[in-house]
This record gives sequence, structure tokens and C-alpha cells, in this order.
Amino acid sequence: MTATERTMSPPHDRDTMSPTDEEANSGIRLPGEGSMWVFVLGDMIIFGAYFVIFMIERTSESAVFLQSQQHLNQTIGLINTLVMLTSSWFVARAVRACRAGDYQGATRLTVCGFLCGVVFILIKIYEWSVEIGHGYTLASNDFFMFYFMLTGVHLLHVVLGLIILGIVFRELRRPTLRRASMVESGATYWHMVDMLWIVIFALVYLLR
Repeated sequence: MTATERTMSPPHDRDTMSPTDEEANSGIRLPGEGSMWVFVLGDMIIFGAYFVIFMIERTSESAVFLQSQQHLNQTIGLINTLVMLTSSWFVARAVRACRAGDYQGATRLTVCGFLCGVVFILIKIYEWSVEIGHGYTLASNDFFMFYFMLTGVHLLHVVLGLIILGIVFRELRRPTLRRASMVESGATYWHMVDMLWIVIFALVYLLR
């Protein structure tokens, strides 16, 4: 090779490495499927808008919001928060078990997370029935409109999350379908549902 050819040859350094090579070398990997992250981020933006509107309305009607807030049962809200946190813990452990090749353990942990989600729904339905029994509905005032809307939309997300965990369970039970990325995607969605509930609990039940 001549000096000219050596000069024109592309240098083999980090500048010529593909993003995939750099990602593999650095060990950085986004868990789950990219499409799930797009869905999660879009959902968080929508809920973020709900939260901003809630805070604006709360500022303009602070007396109504504070008075109405007294009728919520903080203990029930706290119990549901602990249920959701426990569920996320089970799901996170399921991801770790799946990555380690312990598919039976991952299956059991996914079921535990699923059951916690069912408990959350039952508690929320009970809470709604108590509030409605006391005469508080969507039409009562703006606070209860936001209360039922935010917790209702969140409950729909919990139901969807249970469907996703059911799909994860099915894949873990079938050796030909097992994919760590699917388990990670299910966990990503479930953790988002958990995080949204924590924000709702703080804004609706605790903020004074």
C-alpha cells in the first residue's frame, strides 16, 4: 500500500462505528420495544395536560376543591398506592427473573403483579360506590368531575395493563414465545400506570 492509499483509507475509530456497535460496546439498551415507549410517552403527555388543567381549576376554585377533598378517604387512597407499588415490585422482579432464565419464577411474579392490579380495581370500585352513595358524582362540582375523570381514565389504563400482563403470562408459559423484550415492554407500561397513580394520589388526595 502506498503512502497516498494509506492517507485515503478511512480511519477505524469511534467516528466510523455504527450506533449499534456503540450501544453494544457501552452496554446501553432501552428495555422493551420502542413502540411501547412511544405509546407510554404519548400517554404521559396527555395525563400531564390533565394535571395542568386540574391545577389551574384548583387555583381558581380553591375553596370548593379543599372542601370537596375532605370527603375522600385518604386511607383507601394510601392502601391502593401501596397495592400499586407492590404490584410494580413484583413485575420488576419478573423482568429480572426472565433475564436470568428463570421463566417459572418470572411467571409466578407476573401473576402476583396481575393479582395486585385486580385488587386495585376492586378497591377503587368500592371507593367509588362509597362516594356515589354519599351523593357525590361527576355532576356535583368541578373537583368531583376531575376526581372521577382522572381515576376513571387511570382505571381503564389498569385494565389495559392487566391485559398486557396476561399476554406476558401467556408468552412466559410457552417456550417458543418467550421474549425478554415482551416482558420488559409489559413492565414499562405497568410502571407508567403506577407512576400516574402516585401523581393522582398526591394531587387529588393529599395536596392542600
